[in-house]
Amino acid sequence: MRVLVADDERLLADTVGEGLRRLSMAVDVVYDGDGALERLGVNRYDVAVIDRDMPGHTGDEVCRSIVDSGDGTRVLLLTAAAGIRDRVEGLGLGADDYLTKPFAFAELVARVQALSRRSGPALPPVLERSGIVLDAMRHTATRDGRLLSLSPKEFAVLHVLMRAGGGVVSAEDLLEQAWDEHADPFTNSVRMTVMTLRRKLGEPEVIHTVPRAGYQLGP
Repeated sequence: MRVLVADDERLLADTVGEGLRRLSMAVDVVYDGDGALERLGVNRYDVAVIDRDMPGHTGDEVCRSIVDSGDGTRVLLLTAAAGIRDRVEGLGLGADDYLTKPFAFAELVARVQALSRRSGPALPPVLERSGIVLDAMRHTATRDGRLLSLSPKEFAVLHVLMRAGGGVVSAEDLLEQAWDEHADPFTNSVRMTVMTLRRKLGEPEVIHTVPRAGYQLGP
């Protein structure tokens, strides 16, 4: 999934961003509302984690912009205000969820994952295909009962392919969904990641290259 994190507490924003990347999410981090609106104008996100109290354009304004766009991005608002009235007000802006600071990182992850399942067609947290079982919540993957030791990027690519349900996924779509905005579209990152993922999955080969189209997870 692709996530935007916007918070003017730089240490917090960077820590959250790095933690989510370790869970194979593609994460862009900004430190104010202006930066958030700029990224949202360029990229499509599954979930936006937005601090309400940012300089420039506030988190409330960013939330309203996301809701008005109707692009399906889910919004998790962060704030130090823990009162019921504050939570109701935040949800009244159109946010999908609300989390008060300080928070446990595990809870933020659970909320982001839950929101991501609502950003598109409903999918179960555990996906199965071709003998592969991928548990997004536990961040584990097995093939025929064998635990796979995957890098965060390999896990992300496998997740995208499995979510496609046997459909063809282009290299461009893989780059969009599994890498962040700093990815160079002219590199061979996708091809190399698919190659190492194939090796770790073992035989028989289940990731097939569809000429001039992309990649497909076999039957």
